[in-house]
Amino acid sequence: MEIKSDLYLGDCREELKKLPDNSIDLIFTSPPYADQRNNTYGGIRPDKYVDWFLPIAEQLLRVLKPTGTFVLNIKEKVVNGERSTYVMELIIEMRKQGWLWTEEFIWHKKNSYPGKWPNRFRDSWERLIQFNKDKKFKMYQEAVMVPMGDWAKTRLKNLSNTDKIRDESKVGSGFGKNISNWINRDKAYPTNVIHLATECNNKKHSAAFPEGLPEWFIKLFTKEGDTVLDPFMGSGTTNIIANKMKRNSIGIEIFEEYYKMVEKELIPVELLLLDPKNTYEKTKPDRRITVR
Repeated sequence: MEIKSDLYLGDCREELKKLPDNSIDLIFTSPPYADQRNNTYGGIRPDKYVDWFLPIAEQLLRVLKPTGTFVLNIKEKVVNGERSTYVMELIIEMRKQGWLWTEEFIWHKKNSYPGKWPNRFRDSWERLIQFNKDKKFKMYQEAVMVPMGDWAKTRLKNLSNTDKIRDESKVGSGFGKNISNWINRDKAYPTNVIHLATECNNKKHSAAFPEGLPEWFIKLFTKEGDTVLDPFMGSGTTNIIANKMKRNSIGIEIFEEYYKMVEKELIPVELLLLDPKNTYEKTKPDRRITVR
C-alpha cells in the first residue's frame, strides 16, 4: 500500500482551493482560537472569528467526501469574565452553509493544573465538534471500543428481572436498555468524553495536542488508505499519526518554521513506522511525500 503525505505552505484559504472536490475522508484540525497565540498566528478577535472562518469552512465542505467527517477542536475565549459566543455563532452559520452538526465530543485534560480565578476555575476540557455533509457517513465504532471495566463484575452478576428485559425509559423518551445483553462481553462502546493528558512529544509548537487525540478520531472515522486533512497543520501531529496508521495525509501550514519542521519529521520512513509499544503493525508500506 502506498502512503502519501502532501504538504502545502501557505494560507489555507487559498491552498484549499487546490484540492479536488469530495476527496477527503476526515478533516481533523485545531485552528487558532480567538485572540490566542498572537505571537504565532496574529490572533483573530472574537467578534471577527466567524467571518474569518466561514470561507475556510466553505472550502472544507467542498473537499470533504459525502461519507466523510469534519472534527473541529475549538474552545471559547473568556472576555472580561464572560464566555464569548463565537463558537455557538460559528455552529449556527456553518449549518446555514450546509453542514450537519452531528455530535460533540469533550476532551478531558487529565493533568490540568489546579487553580482559580475570581469568578471561575481552571478549564480542564475542550470541545471537539463533529460536522458532516450527509447523515450517512462512515463510522467504525468497533475500532474504539474499550474494556468493560470492573463494574461488569458486580452489575452483571446479579441481574434483576427488569435487567433481563427491555427497561423502558421512565421519562417517556422511548429509549430503553437490556443490561443482560452485555453478559460475557469484554468490551463496550465508549462515551463521547475522551480522557487524555495534555503532554505531547513535540514541544516546539505553542498548541500541539497529544497524539492520542487525532489517533482516536482517525480510528473512528477512517480505514487504511483513506485520506486525512489538517488545514492548520502546526507541528504535524495529525499528519504523522495518520501516516503511522497507514492513512494518506494532507497538511497546510502558513508558518514556514512549522512547515519545515513537519517536512523533516515526515521524511524518515523507518522512524515513522517503528513503534516500541507495538501500537501499530511493524510493516513498512511504500510511502511518498510531496511538498508544495
